[in-house]
Amino acid sequence: MKDKKAQAKELARERIEILVASALGEKDEELAGRLAMLAKRIAMRHRVRLPYPIRQLFCKKCKAFIVPGRTSRVRVGRSKTRAVRLTCARCGHTYRRILP
Repeated sequence: MKDKKAQAKELARERIEILVASALGEKDEELAGRLAMLAKRIAMRHRVRLPYPIRQLFCKKCKAFIVPGRTSRVRVGRSKTRAVRLTCARCGHTYRRILP
C-alpha cells in the first residue's frame, strides 16, 4: 500500500495531464492559460516535475502557455541542423527545438 505522499503525487500527475489536455483543446486563450497555470501550480505544490512535452508548452521568457500554431508562430529552419523555430506571440521570444 502506498503512503499518502505517493498517492498525492500520483493524483497530482493525473490532474496535471487532464488540465493540460483540456487547455490544449480550449478555444479561449485566456481560459487555456489559466488551466495551464493551474496545472503548473499543482506541480509546484506537490513537488512533481512536469513531463518534458508539457514543459515545452510554456514560453521560456514570459512563462505564458503556448499552443503551437495558435499562440506561437512555428517555422522550420533551413540550416544543416534540422530544427523547428517557435516564436511566442506574446513576448516575441524565439527558441528552437532540434528535430531528431
